[in-house]
Formats: sequence, C-alpha cells, structure tokens
Amino acid sequence: MQQPPIDISVALTDLLPKVWGFAWRLTCDKRDAEDLVQRTCVRVLEKQQQFRDGSSFHSWVFTITHSIWKNEIRSRQTRPVSLVDETTTENVEDVSQANAEQKIQLMQILQCIEALPEDQRAAILLVAVEGFSYKESAKILDIPIGTVMSRLARARQRICERTTL
Repeated sequence: MQQPPIDISVALTDLLPKVWGFAWRLTCDKRDAEDLVQRTCVRVLEKQQQFRDGSSFHSWVFTITHSIWKNEIRSRQTRPVSLVDETTTENVEDVSQANAEQKIQLMQILQCIEALPEDQRAAILLVAVEGFSYKESAKILDIPIGTVMSRLARARQRICERTTL
C-alpha cells in the first residue's frame, strides 16, 4: 500500500525545531544558525519536487542543512566562536534541575564538542543528539558508514579525554 504524498510545508514546519537545534549546534553561532535554517527552508521549498515519497523527509532536510553548511565553511575563512554562552543553558533540557557538578560537566562536554573538528562534530550531533542511525548519518553526510563510525569513535574519545578530571 502506497502512502499519500506528504505536505512539504507542513512537514518542514513540524521539523523546524529539530533543524534549528542541529543548525545551532553545528554552527556554534546563533546568527549563523538562523541563516542556515532560513537557507535550508528556502532550499527545501525550492527543491521539493526532488523529494521522493517513501524516503525519510527528516534525513532529506538534514542532508540539505549539512550540505549548505559545508559549502558555507568552504567559502569563508572560519572564525573562532563559542558554543558556550548565556543562551547555552536555555537550550538544554532540565539544566535548572541539575546540580552544580552536572552543570560543570555539561559545560565541559559542550566545550569539547565545540573544539571537535567540524566533521566529527557533525557526526556526533547527528547520532548522539538527533538520534539518526549510522546509516542515516552516513547518507546525510555523504560518506561511508565506516567513516561515520570512525569519526564518532574519535569524537567520543576526545570528549572522554577532556572531561576526565
């Protein structure tokens, strides 16, 4: 039984909070994230005829988001930015309930993620934060699944090394 075609505008609207979260963590900058989300929405709407019914809309949109960001960082010289600022705790669930030790550990982890190379940061965000499978992440990043696994292993190792007291 074939599923009816999805309404791209409605599906994109429903997905916007996840796209925003991914863009913010990927770019490490609120303005860059806002621009990335806006450009993603425009691209999705412009290219909606390329979406194939039956495939994952979520993966398709995240692929577009990552592709736009990859092209952006290639076209400009990257500047150091901070992932940890006054809005960090606003974007993490239940931080107000965390004790001081948990808050410190969270800040260390966020700083470690910020310090990761972009390729490792993208992989860990897709798998650990967004919940994509290795296969879906490989498709989004347009790399082999083994490369995703390797980047995740290196990213996790770096995070562990830097958060161990």
